[in-house]
Amino acid sequence: MPTTRKANRKLPRSFEKLVAQMPPQAIMDDVHYENTVEVIDRLMASGKLTKGQELYLETLVQLVQTYEATHHAIDTSDLGGIDALRQLLADNDMNASDLARLLGVHPSMGSKILKGERSLTVEHLRKLADRFRVRPELFMA
Repeated sequence: MPTTRKANRKLPRSFEKLVAQMPPQAIMDDVHYENTVEVIDRLMASGKLTKGQELYLETLVQLVQTYEATHHAIDTSDLGGIDALRQLLADNDMNASDLARLLGVHPSMGSKILKGERSLTVEHLRKLADRFRVRPELFMA
């Protein structure tokens, strides 16, 4: 698959130079969305990031999340909290053991939570919300 010269170029290391190359702004259409996701992918694949690159990456991620929430929202109204958790785990190639490690609980607890045999605590809800960048209420339905 051919690559463009733009994709082969190294990204600038400073926030200011990244902004000069592609100023962060509200994403208004799918083309701008795809271009922004491409830059995010390039930054994430580039290895260790400078502070400026990290700040720029976080800015772009927030813009993409806002656009996706508005234009590509996933209807979760018919999902229960455990269903949503199972889907997020699957989407992130995680299993019950990974869930237990994430929550800092005994390895068997991940499976019990997913089976509905154990409840999530407030601290668990916070950890899940932080990890998956969703509202904690998603897991309480």
